[in-house]
Amino acid sequence: MTATIEKVVLPPIPAKRYFTIGEVSELCGVKPHVLRYWEQEFTQLRPVKRRGNRRYYQHHEVLLIRRIRELLYEQGFTINGARNRLDSHGGGAHGAPADVVEEGEGVAAPAATAAVDVEQLRKELLHVIDLLGH
Repeated sequence: MTATIEKVVLPPIPAKRYFTIGEVSELCGVKPHVLRYWEQEFTQLRPVKRRGNRRYYQHHEVLLIRRIRELLYEQGFTINGARNRLDSHGGGAHGAPADVVEEGEGVAAPAATAAVDVEQLRKELLHVIDLLGH
């Protein structure tokens, strides 16, 4: 079964505040309907919704989607297994709901969450290095 699992190289994430569902789909290699489904399954994934219920994902959510994709598609986790793995490894906060917001709100929020994501990324990279070393 290991032969069928293939590591996909995803494009770099541009430095911008918000991403549409189409952009996230391309950045993460996941179809938009799958992203909408994952929103229901992973409470950490809460994109901002604006006019017309359009979803806008922030940088940390793109990283989270990539992590979910890796757990499900590359490591073979089930939805429940991936959810538990994210919960136990600090995959995201369950607090702060990102309900419908108006333009201009939450200007300082992305900088605060980016620091957390960098630390999480560092931990994951150290874990991968450790796995490769043994």
